[in-house]
Amino acid sequence: MKKINDSIVGNNVDIYVVVGYLFIAFLLMASVLILFFYFSRKKIIQKEIEKKNLEINHQKELLRSVILTQEAERKRIAQDLHDDISSKLNVVSLNTHLLKTPNLSDDELLDITNNITDLTQKALENSRRIAHDLLPPVLEKFGLHAGVEELVVEFNSSKVVLVKYTNELNFNIDDIDKHLHIFRILQELLNNSVRHGKATEISIAFKSIDNQNTCIYSDNGIGFDSNSDSAQKGLGMKNIESRINFLNGTFSLNSSLNNGVKINFTF
Repeated sequence: MKKINDSIVGNNVDIYVVVGYLFIAFLLMASVLILFFYFSRKKIIQKEIEKKNLEINHQKELLRSVILTQEAERKRIAQDLHDDISSKLNVVSLNTHLLKTPNLSDDELLDITNNITDLTQKALENSRRIAHDLLPPVLEKFGLHAGVEELVVEFNSSKVVLVKYTNELNFNIDDIDKHLHIFRILQELLNNSVRHGKATEISIAFKSIDNQNTCIYSDNGIGFDSNSDSAQKGLGMKNIESRINFLNGTFSLNSSLNNGVKINFTF
């Protein structure tokens, strides 16, 4: 009887030992799984933080490009006002004082008045040009389609480049702010194609693609490596991208050396 009891006790001890080992193994596995999920989650969170930081830095770059562009535009306008208008008005003022000179001959009076008239007319023309650069009147009065048509005529009149323009969209004339961004984007693209790309042919088309208003722009210029950092980070491209962001649109850029440029953007 005692041997049977000892055997039962021994078996119970063995069972407890096995259960203890199983419990310890379970705890170890649970700990490993917890640590695995913890570090995996930590890695995912870290990657999300890095992604968000990249997005924030990108937005900062876009904002910086907008500020730099605005400052350059203000400087250009200030320079135009100083050189083209203020200087001419100063000369007009001097000529006006000359009219007070006693004993002027008729010829002298005629020369002075003609000079005043000529300078005043040039100052008016320059002020209209500055106002046109700030907000083209045709864009404000007749909408984006008419504004782009006028822009195309201006570039074609130079005889340096042939710009082809087609439009399949109907623009709401009340969306002046939106249209001004699109107009400025096209201005930037056209200037880049002519000045830097040496293009002789340019195509601009407005279409609806997958129910999305899209502008398709291309030229036959010298092109560039669109994968290079300098191409992606240039002030001109940042300015264009920032305007497209304001439009809540997207854009794609394709270019290579000697193969021109093609840009699609939605708005």
